[in-house]
Amino acid sequence: MKIARGQKGFTLIEMAIVLIIIGIIIGAVVKGKDLIQSGKQKKFYTKFLREWELAVINYYDRTGRLLGDGTANGGRFNPPNGRFDQIYSAAHFNNINTRLEQVGLTPPAVTSAGNNHTFRYNGKFVSSNVQMRLYWQDIGGPDYNVLRLENIPTDLAMALDMMIDGEANGSTGSFRRLDSIGDWPVDASNPNTVDAAYILDVP
Repeated sequence: MKIARGQKGFTLIEMAIVLIIIGIIIGAVVKGKDLIQSGKQKKFYTKFLREWELAVINYYDRTGRLLGDGTANGGRFNPPNGRFDQIYSAAHFNNINTRLEQVGLTPPAVTSAGNNHTFRYNGKFVSSNVQMRLYWQDIGGPDYNVLRLENIPTDLAMALDMMIDGEANGSTGSFRRLDSIGDWPVDASNPNTVDAAYILDVP
């Protein structure tokens, strides 16, 4: 079959160039999504988890006492015993906020989920309202004062572990997995949410 004059096919070089350009575009889109996801993860850490960590540390620096331990410190029980009083409800956190304000500290900001102990997070595999508690928690051995995170997207939990401990290992370090004492799953989409704890060494 003859090709009419003025009609030309793509050369192999032209096709290769087109494929390279398509690959670059796809790579840029994927990289852009990864950067957006990374930005969300850092925002969760700085605007939620880190703010609560600083609230506990700054309260201790000002008062010499543990926030959420005993009614004088916004907690639920007496006498204080060096442990978080299992702070989990809106009413409990209202007491915490009041105590922070009484010593001149600003409570962590209200989040998009509607209260200051829940954070709405749109993850890679699932969107979730992550709930934070001040807990005295058994983590496969000794008990610790922790910021307990419930219903946290697995990909976010693994990213936080990398930020805090420098490696994604859910069974060691300051950031650990709770729903199954052990490491994070191989596939962050299964399960797509976990429970985790950030150990606070205060006091």
